[in-house]
Parts: sequence; structure tokens; C-alpha cells
Amino acid sequence: MRAARRLLVVLLTCGVFSGSTLIAAEPAVSPQVIIKDCEVCPSLVRVSLGEFLMGFDGGEPERYEGPVRQIVLGSELAIGQFEVTQAQYQAFVAATGHPTSMGCNVLRTDLGKLIHDKSLSWQDPGYGRAPKPNEPVVCISWHDASAYVGWLTQVTGHPYRLLSEAEWEYLAREGSPDAYPWGDDTTQACLHGNVYDQAGQHEGIRAQIAECNDGYASVAPIGQFQANRHGLYDLIGNVWEWVEDCYAMPYPAAPVDGSVQSSFGCDRRSVRGGSWRSDISRQRPTFRGRDPATLRSAIFGLRVARELKAETSAAP
Repeated sequence: MRAARRLLVVLLTCGVFSGSTLIAAEPAVSPQVIIKDCEVCPSLVRVSLGEFLMGFDGGEPERYEGPVRQIVLGSELAIGQFEVTQAQYQAFVAATGHPTSMGCNVLRTDLGKLIHDKSLSWQDPGYGRAPKPNEPVVCISWHDASAYVGWLTQVTGHPYRLLSEAEWEYLAREGSPDAYPWGDDTTQACLHGNVYDQAGQHEGIRAQIAECNDGYASVAPIGQFQANRHGLYDLIGNVWEWVEDCYAMPYPAAPVDGSVQSSFGCDRRSVRGGSWRSDISRQRPTFRGRDPATLRSAIFGLRVARELKAETSAAP
């Protein structure tokens, strides 16, 4: 039941930068995609945001996901339909000369533990092969992700940014009160995202699997699973997504309007969504990763957002 089996080959040339011509494969564009600001820019879906109960009164030891609180978003955003791809990030690096820092955390299944491999980067995330243009970029820090959205803002003249934690959770939960947006049955996970499952099960990965098979033993190209009701792909699984917020536990009393939490010193930033080798319980939309902004991991990527409010209010 995978969506977007047919991949479009798009020529990534854009008049806003000089550099080598890039070829990238991307799933067939959904009718919901209404914004693409340049050829190398992510495809965006216009989404109306509303009210929801954020968080969960529980979680892993020392990873409390509450308290549950009412969040009123009440705005409209354009959201990246997919996670940012290798080709899209390459276009940013080619245009800006953004430095590629070496070193990335990768799981060594033969050792059964994470190591920091100084030879790896977003250009070689340790797959044992070259990353594909239509796979999500990984081995990028929060600072790299922030620089990327800053470049999109400069190039397009539109206000791009990372999502806030509240926005991300609202989009991932899809209005469901259950543990997962499709319900509580983890065997359904493989229809909705690239999770740690029977296809990727390995004795060197100490994580709980989903009892299903999504066909991918590791990272998957973008858009290979069902879109959620907002028209977004891969919010659950594939790679973790950096968001803007400073990590705070428990949630503070404010803000409750979906804006970014930035009052706790930012020794760590939040990441959301799980990955192809994460414990299935960590694929829940309420689960919160917490990592230094400098961390680069072979399972950390990003998704973008673009503000629409100013454009809407300026319309006649």
C-alpha cells in the first residue's frame, strides 16, 4: 500500500545559485502540493492548524512526555511534504559553500553500540554505498538544519524555518488520541512509515521491532508510504527530524500557542518522529528526542516549514 511508487526525475537547476547540475528522483507530486518556490526547494503543502491536547502523562524513565496541555495553534503554514533530501541539501551546499563537518554517530551492529565515526558525513552516512538523491539527508546538526532554512529564506524571499515541537506533534497525531495516528496496533506501522521492523531486524540493534514488514532494512527514499491526512509523508519513521525548540522536561506552562520553547538555555534541542532503527515505542508522536545542537547522527534529518500569515494578511 505504498504511495507514490512512480518517481519523477527532476532536473534541479535554479537561477539562484551556480554549481553542478543535480539530478534527483522525487515521488509524483500530490494535488495537495501548492507551493514550490524554486526547482531545488522542497515541495510544500498548505496546512491549517488548530487546537489539540499535546503530550502524554507518562513516558520512559527520565523522559516524561507531559504534562498534557491544551495548545491553540490557529494559523496556517506551508509544510514540507517530505523530509529534505540529499539532493536538496547538496544544492544548498553548492550554492553557499556551507562547510561539511566530518564525524557522525552511527550504529555498529557488529559491536551492538553507537560510535562516532570521524570519516562519515552527510555525503557518506555509513550505508556502505553512496546515499541516493531522493533519500533524506542525514548526519546534519541542528545548526546545519538552521542554516539550510536560512538559505531558503534568502533565496526565495519567503520566511522558512524549522517546525516547533507543538506544530510537529499536531501534524503527526492527525487528531487521534491513540498512541499512534492509526491507532494502538503497531502491526499497522509498516503502512505508514519506515520503522524498525522485520525487514530490518538485526541482533545488533537493541530495540523493539514492529511485527510487520515495510520492505526496507535501512533508510528509504522519501514518500514510499501512505501520506497522512495533511498530505505529509514520513513524519513517523525513516529519520528523526530536528525541530526549533529547546528541550525542556516537563513542559513549561507557556507557551501554549504552538510557538517555540526557547527559555531553557538550549543545551539540547528536540527531535521528533523516530527512524528506521528506533524502538517502535519511540515512533509515537508524543515521544521527544533530546540532543545537543551539535550532534550529527546517521538517523537525524529535517523537514521545513514556511510562514503564510504575512502573505495572507497582505492579500487584498
